[in-house]
This record gives sequence, C-alpha cells and structure tokens, in this order.
Amino acid sequence: MSRIERLCIEHGMRMTDQRRVIATVLSDADDHPDVDEVHSRAAKIDARISIATVYRTVRLFEDAGIVERHDFRDGRSRYEQVSKDHHDHLIDMESGTVIEFSNDQIEKLQELVATELGYKLVDHRLELYCVPLESAEEKK
Repeated sequence: MSRIERLCIEHGMRMTDQRRVIATVLSDADDHPDVDEVHSRAAKIDARISIATVYRTVRLFEDAGIVERHDFRDGRSRYEQVSKDHHDHLIDMESGTVIEFSNDQIEKLQELVATELGYKLVDHRLELYCVPLESAEEKK
C-alpha cells in the first residue's frame, strides 16, 4: 500500500481501484508531475483512467492535505505528496527540472527576518528560479 493510499484511508476516503492507481503514481513520483503526466503514468497501469478522473482525484487529495500543488511559472500545476520534512525548490528555467533542497542557513535567516519585522514565522515556501551557470555565462 502506498503512503498516499494509507493517508487517504486515514482521512476516511473511499479508495476505488482508480484512486489507488493515482495514489501509487503520486507516491512513486520522484519528480513533480503535472496532471497530464500523472494521467500518462496511471494509464499505463489502467487504461480506463480518464484525465477527468485524475483531475478530480488530485484535487481530492489536495483538499485533504495529502498532496501539495506547486505553480513553478511554467503554466502547469505540479504535484508532490506532502512531506514530513520541510524542503524548498530550485527550478531550472531552461529544462524545467525541479530540485528539492534544504539549507539550515536559509531557514535561520527567514526566522531572523520575520522576528526583526515583529513576526513569528509559522510557515513559508521558497522557490529559486535559475538557469545553469554555463547558460548565464554564454549570454554575457
């Protein structure tokens, strides 16, 4: 049973065969697929799964706090399962590759900025949009 399927059951969701397939696809993803990619992967397992079913299911998982939606400025909503461990994202604007990272210095700096402005940081999301150094050098 995938982690997402287990979370769905804990949330009291009825798990159809198609929801199980979509849950497995999202649990197994090591990238941040959009709905079209989730559908493509799910259809390889069960050809009867429609794109509409994927849209509805992903939305259901998102509303339950099981998956998280990201908009990385490429016109597509991408998804990942909610992680226990915080991480940020670096997006390669040329290839679309999304790299997850954690950095203790950045975390401390964000807390410091909030405190200096009179706030307690309760949540944040950091996305770095980048191009490879080689590409940046060539454009000079």
